[in-house]
Amino acid sequence: MSAQVRSARVARVRPSAIESNVRRLAALAGEADVCAVVKADGYGHGVATAAGAALAGGASWLAVATIAEALEVADSIGREVPVLILSEAAPALAVEAAGDCPERIRFTVASVEGVRALAAGAGPERAVHLKVDTGMHRMGALPAEINPVAEALRAARGRLRLEGVWTHLAVADSPGDPFTAEQLRRFDQVLAGLRGLGLPTGAVHAANSAGLLAHPAARRDAVRCGIAVYGVPPSPELDGLVALEPAMEVASRVTAVRAVAPGESVSYGRHWWATEPTRVATVAIGYADGIRRDSGEAGVEVLVRGRRCRIVGAVTMDQLMVALDPTIAEEVAAGDEVVLIGRQGAEEITATEVAQRLGTIAYEVLTSISARVPRVLV
Repeated sequence: MSAQVRSARVARVRPSAIESNVRRLAALAGEADVCAVVKADGYGHGVATAAGAALAGGASWLAVATIAEALEVADSIGREVPVLILSEAAPALAVEAAGDCPERIRFTVASVEGVRALAAGAGPERAVHLKVDTGMHRMGALPAEINPVAEALRAARGRLRLEGVWTHLAVADSPGDPFTAEQLRRFDQVLAGLRGLGLPTGAVHAANSAGLLAHPAARRDAVRCGIAVYGVPPSPELDGLVALEPAMEVASRVTAVRAVAPGESVSYGRHWWATEPTRVATVAIGYADGIRRDSGEAGVEVLVRGRRCRIVGAVTMDQLMVALDPTIAEEVAAGDEVVLIGRQGAEEITATEVAQRLGTIAYEVLTSISARVPRVLV
């Protein structure tokens, strides 16, 4: 018996939507290569599915966060497609991985120690990308520290080949914020300095999904697209700039329906009380599946028989409760489908909507859907 048959929970993934989204993003990128970011199991969509669909849509690069992810992607696609690791590996890991990773895996370097460690590893000459920290202050070589890193790269010629230089934009999803322009100015200064040192910069890339959508100046030799690949705008402000199709829908089933009298409470902690006679449905999905425990308090809704119904009480590990819309309350029965992200009838609940109610971002909503929820391709 398959996992999806045994489970009421399901995440339906449409590879055709990923392919279509990448095709539209590539059209906007023009001459720039599209690097599809498939880290975190393809943002929860399944890494092999996401990688294959993105390549079918026109992506020419893939990107991940870790060495383990890079090896998984390289194995799953079975093609000579470059796979960029977006974080600098710890020196000990870099030495070990240099001999284990196929040549199509590209490492990011951001420090003298990182360059030397990777150069000390076994294997043939390896292509690397230099990460520049222009203001994100998460990872990368600061502009003031670039010269020693450049010298280390020059000394590692024959072991390492600088294939690209990149940076990451901190507020590209806020199109009115001038800091993106400041980051690009700093980046251009670093690029000019590297070229002045006689170090070819190769493929230059700065734009993430938001950078591609809202900042033409960020579109360089390549663009790195993550959330938009999966049909979700990087922020509500950027919704509609490109027609994107959500690639995942999350659903489950009603397991029971009961009448709750006024003055009675629902779930742990007794945070929700019925103020009128209410029919409450129990749904087979909970926080172990990636539905936040405080969804009820945050006002998150689901779709039952095409109507919006609010989650009530604390979400439990395996189940949650929903106050049924009075117009359908008497019709709902065990086995009815409940849509948490996606469309049912004329209504739709998006990952962006859920994120706004929870005070977070759609990235977290999608990547939180756990492996216990079977992914089914449709």
